[in-house]
Formats: sequence, C-alpha cells, structure tokens
Amino acid sequence: MDAGAIGPAAGRLDVLCGDPIPPRSGAARPLTVRETFHIELLGLDDGAAAAPVQQRVSMRTSSLDGATERALRLFARARAPQRSEQRPEAVRVIDGAGREVFRWSRFDEPGG
Repeated sequence: MDAGAIGPAAGRLDVLCGDPIPPRSGAARPLTVRETFHIELLGLDDGAAAAPVQQRVSMRTSSLDGATERALRLFARARAPQRSEQRPEAVRVIDGAGREVFRWSRFDEPGG
C-alpha cells in the first residue's frame, strides 16, 4: 500500500489506474462517419467556362448513395413542368474535397 494514500481507496488498483466508468444504457452507440456533399442544379451551358449554378444544397450523409438519391429527387422536382423558371439541364454532386463524384443530365433520363 502507498504510504501517502488515505481512505478506503488506498491501494486499490482500479482507483489508482483510473478505469473508465461504464456508460449508461443507451449512451454508447457507434458513431458513423458522415461526409458533406454539395448538390448543384446546373442551368443551360451557353459556352461559358462553367455551367451556371441555379441552386445549391449541402447535406451530410454517411454514403455517396444517399447524396445521389437526393440529387436525383431534386433534379426531378426542379424539372417538373409546373415550374415557371428555366429548368435545370444537369445535376452534380461534389464531395467535401471539391471533387465532382456524380453527374446526371437531362440526356441521361429515359426518354430525355
């Protein structure tokens, strides 16, 4: 026993080593890695250096598949005939590093 230790915890290895306290039930859940993706709806490419961005949406998800699904839903909704403004020509997904990881245009649609 340590000569400087006083009280009932003196010499107990678990107290001296600082063993972690077990988490309360439901508190310990594995964390998933989430990445930020930027979805851009692109207008008509009129010969400019880059196609104009009509709308940009950022989202956090754990997979590219989730971002791709949302991009296709946004693209379909924006191309609906009820909209009065110019309809987008393409949609793209950009990852957090700025790389284009998915692109879909109106020509890729069935019957487009």
